[in-house]
Amino acid sequence: MLQAGIVGLPNVGKSTLFNALTRTRKADAQNYPFCTIEPNIGIVEVPDGRVERLGELSKSAKLVHAAIEIVDIAGLVVGASRGEGLGNKFLANIREVDAIIHVVRCFEDSDITHSSGNIDPVRDIDIINTELILADLESVTSQLDKNIRKAKGNDKEAKENVELLEMLAKHLDAGEAANTIECSKEQFARMKMFNLLSYKPVIYACNISENDLIGGGDNAFVTRVKEYVKQLGNAETCNICAKVESDIADLPPDEASEFLKELGVDDSGVAQLIRNTYSLLGLASYFTTGEQETRAWTFKKGMNAPKCAGIIHGDFEKGFIKAEVASYEDMIKYSGWHGVREAGKSRLEGKDYEFKDGDVTIFRFNN
Repeated sequence: MLQAGIVGLPNVGKSTLFNALTRTRKADAQNYPFCTIEPNIGIVEVPDGRVERLGELSKSAKLVHAAIEIVDIAGLVVGASRGEGLGNKFLANIREVDAIIHVVRCFEDSDITHSSGNIDPVRDIDIINTELILADLESVTSQLDKNIRKAKGNDKEAKENVELLEMLAKHLDAGEAANTIECSKEQFARMKMFNLLSYKPVIYACNISENDLIGGGDNAFVTRVKEYVKQLGNAETCNICAKVESDIADLPPDEASEFLKELGVDDSGVAQLIRNTYSLLGLASYFTTGEQETRAWTFKKGMNAPKCAGIIHGDFEKGFIKAEVASYEDMIKYSGWHGVREAGKSRLEGKDYEFKDGDVTIFRFNN
């Protein structure tokens, strides 16, 4: 299962957000730096109304949503790349995740200490990004030396690595994140093997107050973050009130929804963040549905039909023959498989078919 790590400066609301995302109280959320030392890990269901709707059509006894892992990582301070604070532990933990949820404090509260003394979300973003870039520059320099030695022995892969690592060293030294470098698709894919922190996809979660949530969300701090992230060109943003989301985490879904509606909010910020993170990880869902179960199956975008079949069971991939596929929209419009088939909206797809988000399928395979 792919992981997304929650990062940010101390006291920006990371652990409160983790508790809201995972609907637990696993993370200690106190008003002092380094409240989180060992990372907390939780499994988070991806909110997807399509599961419920398909389940209703099929009268399914069981519903299963897609899921991802969320990791609450220790707060970072200036100098983390040199081991300051919990820097070494922070960098080691973040190196293990597949994507980053960067929590940025976008509210004033005199009762909650800010590690830098005042609220400045753009400065806070720069602090963390700079530390990730500095750590990457050290890593790239080390890997470059190793590959130069290998290249002298006519190692073809090492020679290609040297070219890319030299480009990366210049890019990082200019203070730019690895995921913003201009290079070929092949080179960008090759970068994954270097395990760079600033190569990982990022979503900035603007943590706002309850009053700002009621007022629509975009206060002056949020506006600055959105403008700045647009300049970075390598990420997206979303608004979330971690305190409100944590407060309603213990409520049944219908009561939580009603509470948000009373605040004038249509959708949970947590739900939006989870869906955005799922997409950020390059993930999508296809569905199987019947009386026993309706389930969302997670696949990497671009996967073909046999690989998607293998997610259910390895035998499905080995013995793959065809996949009967219909879109979610047609399944709803024509009231399930029977109606879809009568309307000629289902189709048989072979081994080269790339699954799309929202496909509903039945696999045919040899035992």
